[in-house]
Amino acid sequence: LVQLVESGGGSVQAGGSLKLSCVVSGNTYGIHCMAWLRQVPGKEREGVTSIYTDDDSTFYSDSVKGRFTISRDSAKNAVYLQMDSLKPEDSAMYHCAAGVRFFNGQNYYCSLRPVDYPYFGQGTQVTVSS
Repeated sequence: LVQLVESGGGSVQAGGSLKLSCVVSGNTYGIHCMAWLRQVPGKEREGVTSIYTDDDSTFYSDSVKGRFTISRDSAKNAVYLQMDSLKPEDSAMYHCAAGVRFFNGQNYYCSLRPVDYPYFGQGTQVTVSS
């Protein structure tokens, strides 16, 4: 079982920045991908970004590419999400998530599909005002 605890959410004006943190614990055997997912009430959960823990390759959705940065600190068992140039449409509950890797015939990669992340935390709320 993998436990994930997020922190760092809050309220910020459009154009501002926030940094989310996630501490990972438990049995992470077989876990090679960490991700940040977000969800707005009444909408499906959305994959925002992921990182492949074997080589720190990163993957981003088009909606956040160039504004968000995922990183990790293996010594602290932590994953981070630096969010810059925030927009009101970024407002959501953000969940840290853990899952397996995939192989495309040439490389391993991490998905952005929420269904591929069976472990996720309670979330931290991000609210961006215009």
